[in-house]
Amino acid sequence: MRQRIIINSTPQETRVALLENETLVEIHIERAQQRSIAGNIYKGRVARVLPGMQAAFVEIGLEKAGFIHVSDLFGGPLPQGFFEDDDESEEEGTGEGAEPEEGEDHPAPADATAPQRPARGRRPRPPQYLPVEERIKKNEEIVVQIAKESIGTKGPRLTAHISLPGRHLVYMPTVRHLGVSRRIADPKERKRLREIVQEMRPPDGGFIIRTACEGLPKKEIQDDMKFLLKLWSGIAKKSASERAPALVHDDMDVILRIIRDLFTVDVHEVIADNAQDCERIKEFVATFLPRAASRVKFYDEPEPIFDHYKVEPQIAKAIDRRVFLKSGGYLVIDRTEALTAIDVNTGRFVGKRDQEETMLQTNLEAATVVVEQLRLRNIGGLIIIDFIDMDRAANRNRVTEALREALKKDKTRTSMHKISELGLVQMTRKRTRESLLHTLCEPCTYCSGKGYLRSVPTVVSEILRQIRKHAALNDAAQTIVIKAHADVISFLYDEEGERLDDLERFLNKRLVFRAAADLHHEQYEVGAAAMTSGG
Repeated sequence: MRQRIIINSTPQETRVALLENETLVEIHIERAQQRSIAGNIYKGRVARVLPGMQAAFVEIGLEKAGFIHVSDLFGGPLPQGFFEDDDESEEEGTGEGAEPEEGEDHPAPADATAPQRPARGRRPRPPQYLPVEERIKKNEEIVVQIAKESIGTKGPRLTAHISLPGRHLVYMPTVRHLGVSRRIADPKERKRLREIVQEMRPPDGGFIIRTACEGLPKKEIQDDMKFLLKLWSGIAKKSASERAPALVHDDMDVILRIIRDLFTVDVHEVIADNAQDCERIKEFVATFLPRAASRVKFYDEPEPIFDHYKVEPQIAKAIDRRVFLKSGGYLVIDRTEALTAIDVNTGRFVGKRDQEETMLQTNLEAATVVVEQLRLRNIGGLIIIDFIDMDRAANRNRVTEALREALKKDKTRTSMHKISELGLVQMTRKRTRESLLHTLCEPCTYCSGKGYLRSVPTVVSEILRQIRKHAALNDAAQTIVIKAHADVISFLYDEEGERLDDLERFLNKRLVFRAAADLHHEQYEVGAAAMTSGG
């Protein structure tokens, strides 16, 4: 599979696209006024402790205070899934735990105490923590990292378990842990990598060996260790000298983050249209990926780079509600406040055999496309997928497995249940930044974000009721003036003409209708009083 990283930079905005065989699979956008803060490290001050939520708010110098749950503090078991790219840990007191569901902050029991390790073969018990009020106090200073950026009205989610990603490793200065990416399957290679890291591992702190380490020589891996240890030393010194709240480590900008995380052997080219950015990338690559320097190229053609590589139209499609499948079926993607719902439909696809086979083939294709869309649109949180109902359990299992297989390409942590008899799949996907839809769009000002308007007949019916009400309250008035949107006035004359004549005779008043260009489709005025639909 041929991969390219395409970078478009202007003073106002940076966009980084990952293409697979010319298809856009990821788009990262960072604007000058909205630079990402995920991964930044702050020295903060505890503003409030919330025993009822087993959490605290921490002032870190931003507009909104950060939120930290008891599971993200020191002195208790680490959340399950904290070592995201890892499938094993050494017996060094890392503890067992479970991360709260996406978007939820579950309180711990009031009498929580330190847990015991479960006996081998038993299911681990739910995590237990010392109450938050016994572990953190108001005005206490604490070093924290942004785990999730502010989303909607919520402040950023914080953690005291710092992680510093390098090119080949992730360093965790606050825990004793040594793990290997589950994507490295060869036992001999896993053992070799562990021994390399263990050789110069410091007494404190832990490492996760990333997939990018596979096959690398010892020197490159240990050079990454030295870089991360030096980086943490500087952060620790700065945090000791700064007064809270203060920023003590600003993570890389979007360009270098993507180069660090996505520039693998599968990426054939990195192409940037800004000369300064191209030089920065080359300097970074010369330090961390010297063998890949020749793959970094500068684009200086007159045609915009995203047009040349056909990225622009793919971004435009990525915010459409409907996504078409090659078979003729389609997906409908709807975002609500609580979750994202994805509906699978057969559309024009009628199949060649029986109905069950048609539904199976549509669902199998949809399973792959759904994961592509989650990744492209950066959809996180709770996700409900409504596949087409299938009668046979074997077919439902095939769709479940197809979805699991597709999720292997997604580096973002996900959790899913198998498809139900009703064709529903529940899953969660970790959310650390805003979705593409939220980045590129805002709620419709005309419909106030509802996604719909009252129909013209509905508005007309309301107007006719208001006319009767106004007439009853203003008996002396001889004329009633009605102002409304032109479409509403046209409907009144075209569809309600006879009834308007009857109403005038019944009320013994003259009705005057005027189209008003400044009024919303749902707005109208009757008499001297300004009225809004529903009011």
